[in-house]
Amino acid sequence: MSDEPQPKKPRPGWASHEPQAADTPDDARDDTRTDAAGLPRSNESDGEADGHGEPGPASAKTGASATAGASAKKAAREERRAALKARRTGWRRLVPTWRMVLGAFLVTALLVVGGFLLGYTLVQIPAANAAATQQANVYLYADGTVIARDGEVNRENVTLSQISEDAQHAVLAAEDRDFYTESAVDPLAMVRGAWNTLTGKGKQSGSTITQQYVKNYYLRQEQTVTRKVKEFFIAIKLDRNQSKDEILEGYLNTSFFGRGAYGIQAAAHAYYDMDASELDAGRAAYLAALVNAPSQYDVVAHPGNRAFVEKRWNYVLDGMVDEGWLDPAERARLTFPVPKRTTLSTTMSGQRGYIVNIVKQHLVDSKIVDEASLDAGGYRITTTLQKSKQDAFVESVDDNLMDRLDKKNRKVDTYVRAGGASIEPKTGKVVAMYNGIDYVKQYTPNATRRDFQVGSSFKPFVFTAAVENGSRTQDGRRITPGTHYDGTSERPVQGWPGPRYAPENEDHEDYGDITVSEATDKSVNAVYAQMAVDVGPDKVRKTAVDLGLSPDTPDLDGAGPSIALGVANASVLDMTQAYATLANHGKHTPYTLVEKVTQNGRDIALPERHTRRAVSREAADTTTSVLKGVVEKGTATAAQTSGRPAAGKTGTAEEDTAAWFAGYTPDLATVVAVMGQDPVTAGHKSLYGAMGLPRVNGGGAPAEIWGQYTRDALEGEPVSSFSLRLQPGADESQPPAPDSSGGPSSSGDVSAPATDAPDDEDTDSGTPDDDGGSTGDDGSESEGENSTGGTTTGSPTGDTGDSGGTGTGTGGGDTTGGGTTDDGGSNRDELPGPGGLSGALDGRRWD
Repeated sequence: MSDEPQPKKPRPGWASHEPQAADTPDDARDDTRTDAAGLPRSNESDGEADGHGEPGPASAKTGASATAGASAKKAAREERRAALKARRTGWRRLVPTWRMVLGAFLVTALLVVGGFLLGYTLVQIPAANAAATQQANVYLYADGTVIARDGEVNRENVTLSQISEDAQHAVLAAEDRDFYTESAVDPLAMVRGAWNTLTGKGKQSGSTITQQYVKNYYLRQEQTVTRKVKEFFIAIKLDRNQSKDEILEGYLNTSFFGRGAYGIQAAAHAYYDMDASELDAGRAAYLAALVNAPSQYDVVAHPGNRAFVEKRWNYVLDGMVDEGWLDPAERARLTFPVPKRTTLSTTMSGQRGYIVNIVKQHLVDSKIVDEASLDAGGYRITTTLQKSKQDAFVESVDDNLMDRLDKKNRKVDTYVRAGGASIEPKTGKVVAMYNGIDYVKQYTPNATRRDFQVGSSFKPFVFTAAVENGSRTQDGRRITPGTHYDGTSERPVQGWPGPRYAPENEDHEDYGDITVSEATDKSVNAVYAQMAVDVGPDKVRKTAVDLGLSPDTPDLDGAGPSIALGVANASVLDMTQAYATLANHGKHTPYTLVEKVTQNGRDIALPERHTRRAVSREAADTTTSVLKGVVEKGTATAAQTSGRPAAGKTGTAEEDTAAWFAGYTPDLATVVAVMGQDPVTAGHKSLYGAMGLPRVNGGGAPAEIWGQYTRDALEGEPVSSFSLRLQPGADESQPPAPDSSGGPSSSGDVSAPATDAPDDEDTDSGTPDDDGGSTGDDGSESEGENSTGGTTTGSPTGDTGDSGGTGTGTGGGDTTGGGTTDDGGSNRDELPGPGGLSGALDGRRWD
């Protein structure tokens, strides 16, 4: 044997480690080799080649084998991919594998869930949009008839209980029959609606009622993806926070029904002139059909669409039957309810605008509702105005004044304005007002403006003050209806320390010796100017305010003797309140224009109004007895057309710029004024020649308007007679003074202590009785309190039959016992007025 090393004999299954060709298939280069018997090759080796090709250590052989194995696996994978691609040719390449489908589904699901969670987290329920919260304030007559609605949006929110069940079911049948059982959103319906819209089957949203409410109340109406996404998430959240009834109520109050009506209450009035609570199935179904296309489904505006609208109407009714909300027999009897062509106008035209503004000011002044809250809307204001009386007032003004004007041929007729107010004496409720021909043409309210002099309609307050204060003439005679005065025109007043004052009578007529009653019938200026001095101008002013004039009445202060001739610029409404106090036997109840105020069904508290004793019953009733003569045989005989016992006084302002008649029956006090105003400059104008007459005075158109209105307003009511309690000696004629042209110079405050007080004063516990007394809890009239004033002279004014005993006190004071005063309203117009006292002091003619 040779000493040279002999090669070892290969084991069975041995294979060469030489590298294979590059183009060898992957399958042929498997790193797991087998021997002939198919057994795996051992990982062990006697040696591995070193760097020189010589056999090396076993570890080197193992590393080389692993490298070769990895290369072989990679090559095998690539070969399999190539083979698969070779098999997926043509259309097969477009079909995703199940791995692709599963992966896409998982990714989509993840995105949807993640997007939903993100949207639900980020989208919050916002505050309501401004348009959805705006409401109109609704003004109503005392009987509930709508006068007007103000505000930019015609909406009146009502509770679900104030909407008839037929109306609720009709809307559900039209819009969302599964509302009470479904979720807030319906994705399938949304997809179906989108598909129908795209395929030309009509614009459909697929939204639930909840989603529509969200759109109406929280969002805007624009058709954008962003708005739709927000609507989706808000609806889901809202459904968790509010009940189905709350959502339905909100939806019915925010939906648009056409004719400018938002909400079903406004719609019910716009189409059928009724409340939502009165809607029956037929009318409700029509309103429900309108929601789908409000402008096109108005069959009055678009009669050509009626067939299509009736089809929609039948669909709603059939849905109500299917859901068990409507009896099939009743359904069969229903006919299509054509809406009214025109309903009661709720705009500001006619008297409505005046009424709305005056009532709003009354609410603010009385601190019932502040101005900001009124501007926000949502108030339902029931006024004291009675529709029948309001209509009668307008008709009387038209018949006796407006229809007699010829504005084309008489320029003076373009100056004519009219104002009027009517109050129930016992309640203080304003039942009617006249403010002008049309608010949109003449916006100044003539019933509340304070820029025209009241003229001789002020004179009764002078006489009332004389009786109330037990005043006497300059020569010491007590002033009664039978007291004689010198009625000579331009006679200087006596006892006045100020500048000489000598007013002229109408047409410069001299009456000589004349009683107070006769002087009142003929409206003698010389007598009443002297009487004002005899009483004291300050006391006259106080009595006028106590009766109901506002303390802020222009030119009421500092007028001196001219106060008797009506230089004060009181409003028609203030004068009506003062005359109502006379009609109520001297008891003053502050007037009110408001019967009830609610907001969203909640009552707003109204301030208490207390009746108080303004003047004694004897003072008021004696004045009434004198004023009856004016109607019966004086300057106001035209007022007899009322057909009722009446008392009143005419008046004419300086330069004939205004003519007045203020009068009352036991049941109603009304004042009418005809005024002259330039429509361009707003300056006061004389009414000479108006209606083709030489002049306009209180006994003409004002008294005629008063007579017709009073007759119509009280039609059907029992005729009441005055129940009067006069001052002692009222029916006695007093002899004239020996020399009525002279007398001592004094202020007119010639007086002595009175033996009795004014009639008893009301307290909070008293209620007016039929004859004007106030019965307390013990069945007797309550005693007046806190009566102050100057000492008076005269016969007793108390009466045991009325007060339960003869009392003592001071007359003419500022009585406040348990009562509150009212200034008769504070609406003012800043138009310029005439020049105060100039007409009285320079001898111009007065009525």
